Amino acid sequence: MNDGADPAERLVGDRLAVWLLALGQTLVYAGTLYAFPALLPDLEAATGWSKAMLSAGPTVGFLVMAVLSPLSGRLVDRGLGGELLVAGPVAAAAGLAALSVAQGPAVWIAAWAVIGAAQAASLYETCFSFLTRRLGAGARGAITHVTLVAGFAGTVAFPLGRVLGAAFGGQGAMAVFAGIVLVGVVPVNLLAVARLRRRERAAQATRPPDPPGALRAALRRPAFWLIAAGFGLAYLNHGILITFILPLMQDRGAGTVLAATAAACIGPAQVAGRLALLLAGARISTGAAVIASFAAMVIAAACLWAAGLSLTLIFAFALLQGAGAGLTSILRPVLIVEVLGRTGFGAISGAVSVAPILGSAAAPAAGALLLAGAGAGGLVLTAGAMALAGLAAMAWLMRNHGAG
Repeated sequence: MNDGADPAERLVGDRLAVWLLALGQTLVYAGTLYAFPALLPDLEAATGWSKAMLSAGPTVGFLVMAVLSPLSGRLVDRGLGGELLVAGPVAAAAGLAALSVAQGPAVWIAAWAVIGAAQAASLYETCFSFLTRRLGAGARGAITHVTLVAGFAGTVAFPLGRVLGAAFGGQGAMAVFAGIVLVGVVPVNLLAVARLRRRERAAQATRPPDPPGALRAALRRPAFWLIAAGFGLAYLNHGILITFILPLMQDRGAGTVLAATAAACIGPAQVAGRLALLLAGARISTGAAVIASFAAMVIAAACLWAAGLSLTLIFAFALLQGAGAGLTSILRPVLIVEVLGRTGFGAISGAVSVAPILGSAAAPAAGALLLAGAGAGGLVLTAGAMALAGLAAMAWLMRNHGAG
């Protein structure tokens, strides 16, 4: 669409908007996803509740997010993605503020349900669907830029949580995170949305909503279920291994300091994997990148299982797991577009995301059961089998349905 602006000017505007969204995603992830584990010891001290009781809140949040993500996708298809990216952080801030004053489990759970709804409206799925709708073929690069920056959300949240928890206590720190989300995310998302919509406003036109029926048509295709199953297994694998990473490494013979050092490499490895994909650009196809990411997680599990032979393998695990898992958040929306098409992308992507979200929600409980029943070695082998099954699903997808 021609808005009369110079192409170089439009490109700069798009890049600025993408970087603004990247900042917004970093802060909203820090506040809604990482603040809880960063503050868990302080929250235990502040409330007197058990880890299980406290953890029930984020689990409810994940379940609400899974239920509402398809609806968010349909709203993006109707041209309301920008509104979701602005309203979602407002709701997230309200939920975090409620956590800061919760005196009983009922308010705690209800607040997390609000946060889950906010996450469905404002996290990666909505952001990526909005970018795909606005930027078309340029969305892969934009999505990579967003995840490259947002990969540091944990790096921001954990040290900040430690400082805030010491200063204000667990619930007081939640109130500060609420302020960060409200003041830090809403304005930058609002500006980013306005810049990406400028061309439509200048031309006094909007892209019409996608025709109905795209999701129903996608649900009839095996490719949809292969993508959902493959990425659901990848998120379950990653969630289990990350939740129990320290005891798993210690079981392999690593000391506390070495295990913590290796675990700290996972976040930078995620960023490194995304940066490698960004630099590779069109030289690596989406299909090849997907296969490589799943294969990295399979090899990572093998390295962790064999780390008793050489502790250097726990670093190989951290680097491969981080890089492989870090790529999945970028590649899933791009793969959906290339295999299932751009029509109805928001609704289709939202429906596909249910499996990964449920995988993340189930990971702590599934990992605890595996650890109790099969031991650390059995857990690692099972997680590796999940990644291998996901790899097989992706290989079948590429062979029979193709991706560029």
